Amino acid sequence: MTYSKIIGLGSYAPMQIIENNALSKIVETNNEWITTRTGIKQRRISSGEKTSQMALKAAWSAIQDSGIDKNEIDMIIFATITPDYFTPSTASILQAELGLKDIPSFDISAGCTGFIYALQVADQFIKSEQCKTILLIGAEALSKVTDWTDRNTCVLFGDGAGAAILQSSEKKGVICTYTGSQGDLKGDLTLPAVSLKNPFLENQENNNNHSHIFMNGKEIFKFATRIMIKSIFKVLSDSNLSMEEIDYIIPHQANIRIIDYVSQKLKVKREKFIVNLDRFGNTSAASVPLAMDEAYKKNIFSPEDKILMVAFGGGLTWGAVLVNWTI
Repeated sequence: MTYSKIIGLGSYAPMQIIENNALSKIVETNNEWITTRTGIKQRRISSGEKTSQMALKAAWSAIQDSGIDKNEIDMIIFATITPDYFTPSTASILQAELGLKDIPSFDISAGCTGFIYALQVADQFIKSEQCKTILLIGAEALSKVTDWTDRNTCVLFGDGAGAAILQSSEKKGVICTYTGSQGDLKGDLTLPAVSLKNPFLENQENNNNHSHIFMNGKEIFKFATRIMIKSIFKVLSDSNLSMEEIDYIIPHQANIRIIDYVSQKLKVKREKFIVNLDRFGNTSAASVPLAMDEAYKKNIFSPEDKILMVAFGGGLTWGAVLVNWTI
């Protein structure tokens, strides 16, 4: 039987570092307020780099790390909610920049769970033997959709990109995947698209093109803590593994209080959780691969470690992936 495994990782974050104190100059907040409520001390903000440009740097890093020739890539799956364009897809732009031809390339929009969704889709393409080597990207330029006058959200987000190369294998690398979604009819976490505007509308003044992230923090906290625990138990059950057999958990880097809550409820030591949101903030679909690559580059993981990735996001979406570490 054909399985899939991770053979290479890469990441990129803009050079511009924005400390909490810098935000206090543009909105009513301070370092203590941000740190105690979120765990975030700084974030990376683009100085002009687009989502595709950050992704390109992460992609090259992953390709070099994997040791493959770029032409071995036969699919690109790109998770983002901040594409360069509605069309062409950011995956198609990346494909052209990499100099790859005649391979399927497409975007996935699943909020902060995007990379988990992309990994699940890629795993299925490889298991069905339609592809052998897939480039996965999670990248965001959230600074362009952040309301910098809203202190409840502008302190949270950062820009960045993460990439992984998934390849077919006789050995099981990806052990189990799980995703889910529930339509956010209440609008607890939204990012509006272009408003409906045409010469046949009666109330043109009610439409605008201000596209900023909105989040009901209290409701999302309750959702996140519940659904992350559910997702973790789901992949453990499907894999016939216990929590004690998991070496590390890579959670979506949204808020340290969420991670602490999940850790306490699961009775899992915080040392098992890979956390870097204090330096990068919430980078949405880039969050999990960026944290995974950083831990990998620090030699935290060992071959055969059981690594569990878990995330939640706008949609509302959620998911988890359990992998046997193979690099």
